[in-house]
Amino acid sequence: MPGPATQPPFAAHAVQLSAWQWLIVSAVVLVVTTAVPAVWSRMEPLPVVTNTRVPFRLGDDYWIFARYARQPSEGDQTIVLGDSVIWGHYVSKDETLSAHLNQLSGGDNFYNLGIDGIHPAALAGLVDCYGQAIARRRVVIHCNPLWMSSPQHDLTSEKEFAFNHPSLVPQFFPRIRCYREPLSDRLGNVVGRNVTFMSWARHLQIAYLGGTDWATWTLEHPRENPLRNVTRVLPSPDEPPSPVPTAEPWMKQGIKPANLRWVDFTASLQWESFRRAVELLRNRKNRVFVVVGPFNEHMLLPASAAAYQSGKQVVAQWLSEQGIPHRMATVLPSDTYADASHPLDSGYQLWAEQLWADEAFRQFLR
Repeated sequence: MPGPATQPPFAAHAVQLSAWQWLIVSAVVLVVTTAVPAVWSRMEPLPVVTNTRVPFRLGDDYWIFARYARQPSEGDQTIVLGDSVIWGHYVSKDETLSAHLNQLSGGDNFYNLGIDGIHPAALAGLVDCYGQAIARRRVVIHCNPLWMSSPQHDLTSEKEFAFNHPSLVPQFFPRIRCYREPLSDRLGNVVGRNVTFMSWARHLQIAYLGGTDWATWTLEHPRENPLRNVTRVLPSPDEPPSPVPTAEPWMKQGIKPANLRWVDFTASLQWESFRRAVELLRNRKNRVFVVVGPFNEHMLLPASAAAYQSGKQVVAQWLSEQGIPHRMATVLPSDTYADASHPLDSGYQLWAEQLWADEAFRQFLR
């Protein structure tokens, strides 16, 4: 009797591919994953208007940030980078620092690429992975001392806590002790930062599904078709934050003077990250101008104010040693601040006027 039939390797699989067939499949997948985001960017209109900014709801959408970064013309438009102080958390798009600089310069010469809540550790990751398109341009980058005002803000706290833009911070080195994501999530963040198709897929979730993944959305909406939500209509750049913040001076909001626990700037993770962001820009042949502050020193108690002045000296010394043009912003009147670091419209106007009158800044723009 004949013996049992010999099973070929991997016989349980319905289809077996040869080495050449695997190469063909890989090539097709590579073409599709590369082409789809590029085609989609042509199908989805980008809402760019005068004094534009990244829509608030898309602040975690780094694929859309990269599109906005590619938007400026080849002319002399200056990029303005930073956190919610640059984005304009308490003001409209026409009342931000870049908008007031546009008014002073007599044209649409400053381009707001601020992202709400993006601390320096995340900003460095954003510039590194999604800011390649701004290479060789003039860049004004804002240094907000708020991120060094406590171990928690500085991400040097030992206790785990949730912070903004975790997928942009270093996933493995340097180690961030308060960041306790599992290995699988960290690897996923690294892949997502380096594979355009992944960041595009995340864009669809943020822009059209409220930030949830497709499986979760369908479970929450079992009778609806998720594709109907993909309208290709993005939020307006003038959409306010949610919830809408109270745009009043800090004293009227009941905010009291504080004794902030400033970290040692020389050992600060956020200050080190800010320096890395500046060096990334300079290595890409960007001309860089750094604006430090204006922090609301009116709300600092004496001991905290003294520690802050010491920290500012560390910042100013490094910028001078590196030959980086900069301005240590003058403190604004107390009633022009909404909180510790965000100006109101009148504060942005004064800040822009001070910056515009600065000879180093005017020299930078030439």
